[in-house]
Amino acid sequence: MKKYFLLLLILFPAVEISLFLISSKIIGILPTMLVIVLTSALGAYFARKQGMEAFQKVQRDLQYGKMPGGAIVDGFCILIGGLLLLIPGFLSDLIGALLLIPMTRKRIKPLFERWLRNMSNRNRYTIIR
Repeated sequence: MKKYFLLLLILFPAVEISLFLISSKIIGILPTMLVIVLTSALGAYFARKQGMEAFQKVQRDLQYGKMPGGAIVDGFCILIGGLLLLIPGFLSDLIGALLLIPMTRKRIKPLFERWLRNMSNRNRYTIIR
């Protein structure tokens, strides 16, 4: 897992910089900068709006005695998506938008659930007497 993270840490900025250069060559520097600012503003707006809805759903589930697992994972996806939209870059904006759109988030959610389950199981130890 650490190898993949290191590879991602190196490749992700390289791809972002390449996309900036290609975009600025095709549409110009000023339009590229405006697109980046616009996507950041839209990302902040939608992340706040959907984040509040997810928070209210968690509260409703708890109020009715239900486990809010799905709503928590939705909130996690919305948080990550919003953060990715705030980071300048086209690739991060694409991934962030996919996490904020409910239809695509529904397909990505099982991956996050599996990852969270694996992370929680990794630190468990059984003591046998």
